[in-house]
Amino acid sequence: MATADARRQVRENPIAVTVVLTVVGYALVLGTFLLDVPIYPDLTEAQVNLFTHAIAVINTATTVLLVLGWYWIRRDEVDKHRLAMMGAFALILLFLVVYLIRVGGGGEKYIAGVSDPVRYAYLAMLAIHILLSIVAVPVVLYALVLGLTHTPAELRQTAHARVGRIAAAAWILSLVLGVVTYVLLNHVYQYEFQPMVVFGL
Repeated sequence: MATADARRQVRENPIAVTVVLTVVGYALVLGTFLLDVPIYPDLTEAQVNLFTHAIAVINTATTVLLVLGWYWIRRDEVDKHRLAMMGAFALILLFLVVYLIRVGGGGEKYIAGVSDPVRYAYLAMLAIHILLSIVAVPVVLYALVLGLTHTPAELRQTAHARVGRIAAAAWILSLVLGVVTYVLLNHVYQYEFQPMVVFGL
């Protein structure tokens, strides 16, 4: 009964649920960057690299699932689309855990030993990746909330398809740029490693 009631509340208030989930997600990330939260292990540079590689694998797999989900919905294969999108979201939750551990317990890597044009191109891609990942959160969550609380027939009467296209496009572009900057930083050029600096409030 309680589960059914909670599902009904989520179904009837998708925007409110999206706002709450978005705020929680942003708070987790910002809290990790700005506060000395003693829940993360201290990581060595080698461990930071391992987490970085894991993040790249997760993001690549997520991109594949998103592209497949987009392909399947265009072919009206709704069940495959739903599984792909739920799988992509599960991977993003895994990414969030791995990312927070890496940032909270490690440090940052900065591209080094490159010409100005390369540095500017890298920073531009990184900035777009970060901006899109921030902007995509509420859009992705809204599409997901609608998708999980409505039947396929009901979804046709909602903004799910329109919002989903925006969410998938932003998400895919953000992920691709994230993987490209990962490759440049970790496999093409050199980097400098700096331990995590925590700002006290």
